Amino acid sequence: MNGPYESEGPNGGVTGQACVIPDRYRHRVHELIKPTASLHGAWLEARDEWGPGLHEDGFGLLASDETDSPEGFATWLARLAAQGDPAGAGRHGGTTGVHWWIVEDDGAGGVRVQGGIALRYGDDDYARQFGHVGFGVRPSARRRGLATRALGRVLGEARALGLDRVVLTCRADNTASARTIAGAGAVFDGVRDTAHGPVRRYHVDLGGLGSAGRRP
Repeated sequence: MNGPYESEGPNGGVTGQACVIPDRYRHRVHELIKPTASLHGAWLEARDEWGPGLHEDGFGLLASDETDSPEGFATWLARLAAQGDPAGAGRHGGTTGVHWWIVEDDGAGGVRVQGGIALRYGDDDYARQFGHVGFGVRPSARRRGLATRALGRVLGEARALGLDRVVLTCRADNTASARTIAGAGAVFDGVRDTAHGPVRRYHVDLGGLGSAGRRP
């Protein structure tokens, strides 16, 4: 992580400006992991930094999810795991797909949950409206390229699953996320109305992507 990286905007999107990674971040390890109950406290810290609401895109939260108690958290994680199985998603709610958390070494022997990213491969109404990938990075972890790198990894996962084309969306006024998506090689298809307001719609044809999810 040494040297300049593209800077991310307020919602995790690339601004196009180079930034120098501070020394305190240079030795941190960024990974994508499956959701786990062992990081309940770290996940709650990330959620609380976002503030109230269901806008932590990539975490797969529903209005009915209770995640403060260990029991409620475990129930939510079980639903996310079931959504990864096409046979189980419909029984447990939510769209069919896989979720990962974006985590880093906190530099003191612990782990911070910095965000989440989801790959939806079902053909339900939600996936058709809002695309195959959703992602979000907590405010304090933005401007460091985490969303950009996580998206590249997940596009590679989508290709490995046999998807030929991935649709991505973001709110029409979310220019930062739009830049992240465009930076992954996505083609802009226009603005569409949805149940949650207008969104910018993109697609990526995966046949031309390299193994890490980026175009050679």
